[in-house]
Amino acid sequence: MEHPEKHLKSSEFITDVVIGMSDGLTVPFALAAGLSGAVHDNTIIITAGIAEIVAGSIAMGLGGYLAGKTEQDHYQSELKREYDEVERVPEREMEEVKEVFADYGLSKQAQDMIALELSKDKDKWVDFMMKFELGLETPHPNRARNSALTIGISYALGGLIPLTGYFVSSDPQQGLIISGIITVFCLFTFGFFKSKVTGQPLIMGALKVTMIGIVAAASAFFIARLIAD
Repeated sequence: MEHPEKHLKSSEFITDVVIGMSDGLTVPFALAAGLSGAVHDNTIIITAGIAEIVAGSIAMGLGGYLAGKTEQDHYQSELKREYDEVERVPEREMEEVKEVFADYGLSKQAQDMIALELSKDKDKWVDFMMKFELGLETPHPNRARNSALTIGISYALGGLIPLTGYFVSSDPQQGLIISGIITVFCLFTFGFFKSKVTGQPLIMGALKVTMIGIVAAASAFFIARLIAD
């Protein structure tokens, strides 16, 4: 009887969506709520909201790109170092291979045999050391670009949701109520599915994401109201 294994795949993509969407839902929502306590025209809130979404998408996307490039540069630097060490001090590198398998409880004889066989193929040897000594996986060649696009688009999509209330209302107070209802629902739904794919408690995860958005928006609203008064 086959045993289906459920593992989380495309974790990098999911992580980028979570980063972009969570900030996209929260930051523009807080900005719109804050402006609702200080201005009396929806046009100002919509204009400021769109400007923030554009700037935020670019900034978040650039951050994702730089993070991806840093990961690639770090991997290439360590890869070059491993090739150099395998060439200069092969005995020490073989001992490190044995140490890895010793931690798994293999006998000294098995360690010696595996290390010897592995050392016959320099590329596989280095690949083994990268994964098991340094804990580094080969980054996707398009990781930086994909991360930038995913985070930026997720932020923009998330950011447009809080502005919906101001497009369909006549004044900021009414817009805030509609925006709040829509955004809280989306925050809860997003938190629920985020918890589902990451294996976290569903309701607690959803409530956590929702409360962060509510607290941020409420803080911005009351601070803006105090300053306006």
